[in-house]
This record gives sequence, C-alpha cells and structure tokens, in this order.
Amino acid sequence: MVFVVSRSSCSALEGKTLSSCRDRDCFCVGAAVGGDAASKVSGGFIPSSAADKPDSPGNASSLVKRGKLCPGWRRGGAERAGRAGAGMDGPRGGCPPAATAAPSRAKLPLGIVFSTALFCGEGAAAAVLCLSYGHSDDRFWLALTVFFVLCPSVLVQLTLIFVHRDLSRDRPLVLLMHLLQLGPIIRCMEALVVYCWSGKEEEPYVTITRKRRLRKGYEVEMEQEVGHSVRRLATHRNAFKRMAVIQAFLGSTPQLTLQLYISILEKYVPAARAVLMGICLVSVTYGALVCNILAIQVKYDDYKVQLRPLAFLCIVLWRSLEISTRVAVLVLFSTVFKHWIIPIALANLLVVFFLPWVQFWRSGTHLPDNIEKNFSRVGTVVVLCAFTLLYASINMFCWSAVQLKLADRDLIDKSQNWGRLAIYYVARLAENTALVILWYFFKTDVYENICTPLLVVQLLLGYCLGIYFMLLFFQYLHPCRQLFRHNVADFLHCVCCRRHPPGTPLCLQPPYEPGVRHSIV
Repeated sequence: MVFVVSRSSCSALEGKTLSSCRDRDCFCVGAAVGGDAASKVSGGFIPSSAADKPDSPGNASSLVKRGKLCPGWRRGGAERAGRAGAGMDGPRGGCPPAATAAPSRAKLPLGIVFSTALFCGEGAAAAVLCLSYGHSDDRFWLALTVFFVLCPSVLVQLTLIFVHRDLSRDRPLVLLMHLLQLGPIIRCMEALVVYCWSGKEEEPYVTITRKRRLRKGYEVEMEQEVGHSVRRLATHRNAFKRMAVIQAFLGSTPQLTLQLYISILEKYVPAARAVLMGICLVSVTYGALVCNILAIQVKYDDYKVQLRPLAFLCIVLWRSLEISTRVAVLVLFSTVFKHWIIPIALANLLVVFFLPWVQFWRSGTHLPDNIEKNFSRVGTVVVLCAFTLLYASINMFCWSAVQLKLADRDLIDKSQNWGRLAIYYVARLAENTALVILWYFFKTDVYENICTPLLVVQLLLGYCLGIYFMLLFFQYLHPCRQLFRHNVADFLHCVCCRRHPPGTPLCLQPPYEPGVRHSIV
C-alpha cells in the first residue's frame, strides 16, 4: 500500500523541492527525513504508473516487502497541526508499522447474543413474577410490571425494523416474529447464520473502509476490504446496540426501580423478583457501556476504536455504581414522599427533553433532512422527539456520554465539553444528597432494622466512587485520550487556578559562584 504524503512532508526530503511534489502522479515512499534522506531512499519518488505495477522494480509495495524501506504515513488530527515540519519518524525515530489492506474477517457476534439473552431473560423473569402477582391478587403491581416489559419491547421491535428497512422488503416471517415480540431472536439467528457462512467461499468486497489507529503516540492509516457478510453483521450490530440502549433505559431501569420499591414496602424479596432485579441491573450497566462505546465511535468516526480490558472494567464499575446508587436514592425518597417523587421525576425528564429543542430553536436552523428520505416533516419531528425522550431518560439515571445537537447532521455534538460534564455530576450529586437527607429525617418505621446513617454514607460514597472511576477512565484509559486538547487534569488545574489571584510568581535562580552564598528575598 502506498500513501500520498503532504507537500510539507515531501519538501523535508533533502534534494527535493516543493515544486517537485506538486505533480499528482508523484508518490512519496520514503519515511526518513533530514540528513541523507534522499540517499537513504532508493527511488524516493515513484510515478504512479510504476507504483501500480506489481512486477515493477520500483514498486513501493515490493520495496516494503523486501524490507528496504518503510511506508510513509501521515499524522492527523491535533498532532498533525502541532507537529508540522517535525518529520515523519515515529516516536523513537524508526519506521511506524505498515498499514495493511487485508480483507476484514467477520467476528463472532457476542454482543448480539448477549443482548438477545438479556432480552429473553428479562422477559421470562418478568413473566414468572407476573404469575406470582396474579396468584396474590396484586393487580396494580402486575399491571406496572407488564407495562415496563411490553412498552420497551414494542420500541425494540420498531427499532430493529427501522434499522434493517424491512417495511420495503417482502419478509413476512420476520415481520410476524416482530409482531409476536420475538424479533431479537430471529435477528440473532440471522446474524449467527451469516457468521457461520462467512469465509467459507470467496466473496467480492462491497467497499473499502479507511480508519486511523493510534499506536504508541502516532497514527497509522488502515484500509480494509469489507465483504457482504461483514457488512450485514455490521448492520446487525448497529441495530442491537440501539436495542440494548432502549431496553436498558426505557425498560430495565423503570423495572428495577419498581421492583426495588415493592421489595422495600413488603420487606420481602422472593426469588423471582431478585432474579429480575439482577437481570435489570446487568441490562442497565450493559446499556450504559454501549452508550459510552457509541459516543466514542460517533465523536471519533475516523479512528478505529478498541477498548482495553482495564478500560472496560473501569466503565462497568463507573456505570454500575452510578446507576445503582441513583436508583436506590430515588426509591428511598419515594417510600417517604410518595406524591413528591412524580414532580421531581417529571422535572428531571422535561428539562433534559426540552433543552436540545430550545438550543435548536435559538440557532434558527432547519430540521435535518437525513433521518430518512421517505419521512415527511411530521415523521422527522416524531423520530427526533422519540430520540430526545430516550436521551432524557438516560440522563435521569446516568450521564449519557453525548450531547444532542439537533441542528447538526449527525444530531450529536462531537466536542468534548468538560464544563457540561462537571455541571451534570455536581448537580446530580447535590440532588442525591438532598433527597437522601430528606429521607433520613422523615423516614418511617419501615427502616427500624437498618442502620440508616451508615446507609446514607454508603450511598453518597458509592456515587462519589463512581465519579472517581469516570475521571480515571477519561484521564488514563480512554482509547482516544491522545486526541484531547485538554484532559481531566487540565480542567481541574484550570478550575483551581481561578481561585487564586492573577499573576504568576517569578522563578528566580541565584547566580552560581563558587564559595559565595546568595539568597533571594
């Protein structure tokens, strides 16, 4: 593979001027700069005709394979602007690893299988619990449990149909399975069949994807041939990621809150309810993890993003602590102030729901027309309202990791705004503290067998510990942290510096004279 190098990098080669790089048929294959760069690279500039011929003696690919020279590469993003003219060497002056153009292989769709297992497990546990509610004649709890199962299930079916565009195709069996609320099962089976058949026979590639990968302080541009099976699996993965988020925050989180509230009132946790609450907590944590991954992929679309196991563990700890403590605080407050929890929940939901629309109306731009080409203006507004409702539901329980920008083509604000992140967590911590303190002073006899001061401290420390894991992830474990203009430490340093009066002290150094002591007062 041969990369076209920028003019400034080509001009750094000794013996080659900028005018010699203006020809579009000129490819730079040298990676050494300065000094004897021109003498180090045999045939440093190769015409495109020679580079395209596999048997040509001056072919760059053949030279790379022989180990005579390493492929040129380009820095991108912030490093390219900050290190212009610094040469093309790696961090230690050597050649960066070569980018390959091998066809991409289909990966086992573990995320699809896991999402389907959570969907089926939550539905089965809820069905068993509904049977117990029916035997005990608890019709109110039965109705709410069924509602929090069916409502997100219908939205999941619509999401899968929308992503796969099945309404425009003749697939009656698939539509029937979606009508029976079994769409994720048949979608998972389709994905597994595609994976099993991929690689058994050679297939032409559909397109070529170009991604950048961060490796030890520099960027490598990668090219991959995408075949039909890989493309179909990517469509399935995108659909199931959105399904996991909808299932988590429109179904599992309300279900977890409801069942925990019932358990506190009854002072009893049956096995079916405990299993359902456990599955809901896993589903919510996984949905929040998917939110983080989707946010990173949207903001850094040009880069190949891969989470390390330590980063994965950090996100799981961050999200599980944040969501579990938030749900516990809301449930405890609702057991004492039954009529006040509804206005508080609606205020949290409506403020976050209308905030993107207010920003959109103030910008004076038009609605995005790339949602769906067959949608009318009313259909576009309905889809955007549903998307905003999901966004508000996520922010009620945890940080959504993205900010909506309805005026943008991608509907996402791709800038890393540390101020909004700080405002959200400070406001949420203050709200949780106020709610749990009000519960502590007005609690009833239901909690007479519980050490309530210790519970208050545990809830607040648990939320603070979740914030700590969040800061740890952004500071050290974020896969694209090298592209941050400012990290968490810079933001905290800036906030701390504002508390001090302006002016920087002079760092004076005493002159060095042997045998004489100097002091600076």
